[in-house]
Amino acid sequence: MTAPNQALPVPPADLPGTLGALRAAGHRYQTVKQELRHNLLARMRSGEDRFPGIVGYDDSVLPEVERALLAGHDMVLLGERGQGKTRLIRALVTLLDEWTPVLPGSVLNEHPLHPLTPASRALVAEAGDDLPIGWLHRSMRYGEKLATPDTSVGDLIGDVDPIRIAQGRTLGDPETIHFGLVPRTNRGIFAVNELPDLAERIQVALLNVLEERDIQVRGYQLRLPLDLFLVASANPEDYTNRGRIITPLKDRFGAEVRTHYPVDLELELALIRQEADLVAEVPEHVLEVLARFARAVRESPSVDPRSGVSARFAIAAAETVAAAALRRAGLLAGPAGSPAAGSASAAGDATVRPESPVARVGDAVSVTSTLRGKVEFESGEEGREIEVLAHLLRAATAETFRARLAGLDLSGFTALVAEGAMIETGELVSSAELLHQVGTVPGLAKALDRLGLGDAPTPEQAAAGVEFVLEGLHLTRRLGKDVTDSGRTVYGGRS
Repeated sequence: MTAPNQALPVPPADLPGTLGALRAAGHRYQTVKQELRHNLLARMRSGEDRFPGIVGYDDSVLPEVERALLAGHDMVLLGERGQGKTRLIRALVTLLDEWTPVLPGSVLNEHPLHPLTPASRALVAEAGDDLPIGWLHRSMRYGEKLATPDTSVGDLIGDVDPIRIAQGRTLGDPETIHFGLVPRTNRGIFAVNELPDLAERIQVALLNVLEERDIQVRGYQLRLPLDLFLVASANPEDYTNRGRIITPLKDRFGAEVRTHYPVDLELELALIRQEADLVAEVPEHVLEVLARFARAVRESPSVDPRSGVSARFAIAAAETVAAAALRRAGLLAGPAGSPAAGSASAAGDATVRPESPVARVGDAVSVTSTLRGKVEFESGEEGREIEVLAHLLRAATAETFRARLAGLDLSGFTALVAEGAMIETGELVSSAELLHQVGTVPGLAKALDRLGLGDAPTPEQAAAGVEFVLEGLHLTRRLGKDVTDSGRTVYGGRS
């Protein structure tokens, strides 16, 4: 896909400029499916990444996709929302040749050695080897349509152009046709997203495209043998209930591939790392909490399993947590929240180091309210959405705590509050203030090392580690916890 407002790629100067030069260079015409098969096999033999950016499908979905490509089958991808179906479809474009020859000005991207329309065939016959040719980049050989209810046959296939009729052409003239999205993607890949949402009478228009590889426009005696790879996406729930793919159309797809959510925690984490646009540092243990949280929401009996919980849920959660860290850093640097007002200044430090934005586990609390709209709950849970998400977040935090710090002696932290002392943290508590309260704690260095914060963490990273330990000790019933009216979290001994 070419990004919006991006300049179109410029063909290299050494590519042939005429039909004769193209023939002399030994170029051979290939259909799109032959081209995809050839390039896929070349990547297999070289060991090159065949589907860059696709995470978690190496042993399940991608082998099925590759078999469909090698067989030359059009395919439909079935899966719940947020499973990367569109990303996978768009990745297929990288398997096309980088540049392919076309007849200049052809709306059907006709190959100079395989013209389709009568006008193009006459042009090739007249000009011969002197015919100038153009080159089309693979990013321009992809078409996509979201199947909205207002989609018409004219949008997909084409219709009569009244302007050309007004110019004096007759209704029987093929030049009066305004071609739709499908024929304009000739010699490329065309995708229909959410195919079941397409009205059944409109789906009928795709029957000839998939089987006979041609199009019909109104009453025209016109047969254009299109060269296309057609791929569609659908939600399984829509596939059987709200909408459906008509039986003749299902029969014409050669392959039906089921997608899925990441099967294990590491793949969920890899997806978050790849996709999340983080405006602040988010330590690994916080990302792990969010990944476990997303998986817990997906598996919860309180959540409607038919709608699924998109991978975008975990990605948005990571971005929200990073934003909370950035907000804290911004507020603490302001005049009303000078950093470490209760700690560094008390130590007589005249110059206070600005707070760097590093996310803490406490920042994750904000996602329970901001992301509840991404989750479809069972009808019996109405009004309890935030409560359910908060419970699942605590469970994910406790699970991460046990996975990361199991067997580690953390008695130094419980000893801090054994004599009735309190440790305050929260959204607007600076790292210096938190570390000042904790001081030197036995076992802190080992805990930070287990959390992947290194031998020399910054104060902000150390504070993130300390807060995680305190929260984990609370969730495992070794520390008490209270939230003040001002929003601060107070950890102390269990009463």
